[in-house]
Amino acid sequence: MIHHSGRIEVICGSMFSGKSEELIRRARRAVIARQVLQVFKPSIDDRYGVEQVSSHDGTTIQAQAITSPVEIEQLLKPETTVIAIDEAQFFDSSVVQVVQELAQRGLRIIIAGLDTDFRGEPFGAMPQLMCVAEEVTKLHAICVVCGEQACRTQRLVNGAPAHYNDPIILVGAHEVYEARCRMHHVVIRD
Repeated sequence: MIHHSGRIEVICGSMFSGKSEELIRRARRAVIARQVLQVFKPSIDDRYGVEQVSSHDGTTIQAQAITSPVEIEQLLKPETTVIAIDEAQFFDSSVVQVVQELAQRGLRIIIAGLDTDFRGEPFGAMPQLMCVAEEVTKLHAICVVCGEQACRTQRLVNGAPAHYNDPIILVGAHEVYEARCRMHHVVIRD
């Protein structure tokens, strides 16, 4: 009997870098390989509908919306072999223990999220997830200012850069955020 080792794959980067698109691509390949897939996302992210993961280009896959990572274990079907989790930065640190336990049980975990917040600082549990993962893929967008590789997410408030003390979580897309390179990323410090 072949024993399958579980693994954690993290897909990270700024907004508009293709994280959800890559998560969906890997999830679809798992289904083609006849693996049993379950997809989860935080219920806070309702930009493109609660029951699906969607990339900014409109690619979608069905998902279960959850408020806490512990719900994954409650909703897990016995036949599931692959779990995809999008927007992981919105979950608390319990997500790390949950995915560690699932990988230990032989499941493949594909998890995507922003590695830095609008201030350019590590976001939520993403740094810990990157540390415990077997594989980390860091994607880049294109800076809207200069066209170079973008690694940061610029938040705009009425067209101006956000202030450092603004709330970390503000769900939005093109109307609030832009991809920027390090040089063109601006945060107003009061």
